Amino acid sequence: MTALLQTIDAATGVATLTLNRPEKRNALDSELIGLLKDAVESLDARADVRIITIEGAGDYFCAGGDIGSMIRVAQGSSYANEQDALALARMLLVVDAVSKPTIALAKGVVIGGGVGLLACCDIVIAADDASFSLSEVRLGLLPAIVAPFLIRAIGLRQLRRYALTAERFCAAEAQMLGLVHRVTPKFELGLAHAAIVADLLRGAPGAQADVKSFFAECDGQGVEAELLREAAHRLAARRNSAEALEGLTAFLQKRPPDWIAAD
Repeated sequence: MTALLQTIDAATGVATLTLNRPEKRNALDSELIGLLKDAVESLDARADVRIITIEGAGDYFCAGGDIGSMIRVAQGSSYANEQDALALARMLLVVDAVSKPTIALAKGVVIGGGVGLLACCDIVIAADDASFSLSEVRLGLLPAIVAPFLIRAIGLRQLRRYALTAERFCAAEAQMLGLVHRVTPKFELGLAHAAIVADLLRGAPGAQADVKSFFAECDGQGVEAELLREAAHRLAARRNSAEALEGLTAFLQKRPPDWIAAD
C-alpha cells in the first residue's frame, strides 16, 4: 500500500494528495515525507493542475512524526539524524513555496508536523470536531522545523503557549489563532472544499502564482534556508538526547515519562 495517494480531476485541475497511513493516523515517516515533497514538486510543474489539496485517509489528517521512525533515527549517526530533520524541512518548504494554491482539509487529530503542514498551506478548512496539538515537549522534543512556519501563521506569543503546554485545542480556537480559515461540520467538509475550489478557479493561475511569490518577498520574516538548517540542527541534537529517548520510549510503552511525577 502506497503511503501517498494522488488523484487529478481533469475537469477542474484539482489534484488531491492523500496521506495514506490510516493505521498510523497518517504519521509522517521518511517515506511519506519524500513522497509528498516529490508529488508537490511534480504537480507544480504540470500546466493541467490548478489547485493542490492535501488530506488524510480515514478519520485523521496527520498525527505528526512517526514515533518508531524517530527512535530509529535518533539511535543512528548524528549526520543521518540531521539529514532526516532536513528532509522534513525541505518538504515543508516545497509545500510552502509551491506556485499553485494549496488547500488542506483538517479532520480528527492533527499533531506536531501535521500542524506545521497546515501552516504551509494557503487555505485550511477544518471539520468542527478536529483537534490540534504541538505535543513535542511531552516527548522530550521541540517543534523546531515547524516553528518558523507557525510563527508566521499564528504569531510567536501564541506559539509559545501551545508549544510549551502541548495542550490540545479545538477547531474554533485554531480558527481564532489564524491556523484555520474555515470551520465546518464534518459531513460538510467536501462542500466547503468545493466552494473554495470554485472561488480559486475564478482567479487567473498566473496571477495567483504571482500573488504567492510576491507576498513571500514582502514578508520581512520569511522562512530562510539558513534558519531551517539551524532548526534541523537543534531538532537533531534534541532527538539524540536521553530525555527525548525516554519520552519517545514512554509513549510506545504507554506510560508516563520519568519527568512526570507518579501519583
